[in-house]
Amino acid sequence: MIEVTGLAKRFRLPSRGGKAAPALDPRDRDGWFHAVRDVSFSCAPGEVLGLLGPNGAGKTTTLRLLSTALKPDAGSIRANGVDLLHNPLVARQHIGFLSGSTGLYGRLTARENVEYFGRLHGMRAAHLKRRCDELFDLLQMHEYGNKRADQLSTGMKQKCAIARTVVHEPKIVILDEPTTGLDVMAAKVLLDFIASYKALRVPLIFSTHHLHEVEKLCDRVCIINHGKTAFHGTVDALRQLGGSADLYDAFVGVIHREA
Repeated sequence: MIEVTGLAKRFRLPSRGGKAAPALDPRDRDGWFHAVRDVSFSCAPGEVLGLLGPNGAGKTTTLRLLSTALKPDAGSIRANGVDLLHNPLVARQHIGFLSGSTGLYGRLTARENVEYFGRLHGMRAAHLKRRCDELFDLLQMHEYGNKRADQLSTGMKQKCAIARTVVHEPKIVILDEPTTGLDVMAAKVLLDFIASYKALRVPLIFSTHHLHEVEKLCDRVCIINHGKTAFHGTVDALRQLGGSADLYDAFVGVIHREA
C-alpha cells in the first residue's frame, strides 16, 4: 500500500530586475510557483491508479515527488508503513519509475540497457538473465534486443524503458504517460503489461490523458487540478460525481466543479 498525504512543492519564479515576474497562474504567489499544493491519494496492492488532470495540473511533479527525484515542501509518502521521504535510498530500491523521457543509452543495445540498470540494482548475473528473458517475452522485444537504442523506433524505445524500469522487480511501479506517442499495437502490449501487475499484487500508478486506458485498467482514479486533488475514488464514483456515464464528460464535469 502506498499512501500520499498533503503533498506540496513550490519553485522559485524568475525575477525581472530584482522584482518577481507578473503572475500568470493562480499558483504564482510571492515569487513562487506552487506546482503541487495539496495532493493526497492511496493505491493498494494489486490496484492500478490512474493519475489524471489537465496539462500543467501538477501530475508530473507529483510523480517525481513519489519517485524521490524531488523533495516535497510538505506532506508524506508511506509505503507499507515505511516513510519514503525519510528513507529515500530504501525507496529507490523498491520503486520503479518511468519518467517522460526514456533515459536510454543510445550506444547500448536494448538488451544491454536493461542489463545495465539491473546491475545498478545489484542483480546477480543468473537472476538478471532470467529477468531480462521474462521481460523481453512479455513486452515482445526479442527481435530487436541486439539493436542499438539510438536506432529503435519510439515504441521500441518505450518498451525498453519500461523493461529497465521494472527489471529489479520493484514493490511500487510509477509510470508517467507510458503510451504517449505509441501506435495501437505497441500501446496494446504496454497496457496488457500494466494489467499483469494486478496479479503480482504490486501497486501501480500511471498518468495519462487517454481515458479509455483508465476505463480499461484502473481500479481507482486521482484527478489533480491546479496542484490539488480534485477527486480520488473509483471510476464509477467519478462518473457519479461528474454527472455522466461517459468518462470524458465526467472528467470535464469534475474539472468544471473545481473551477
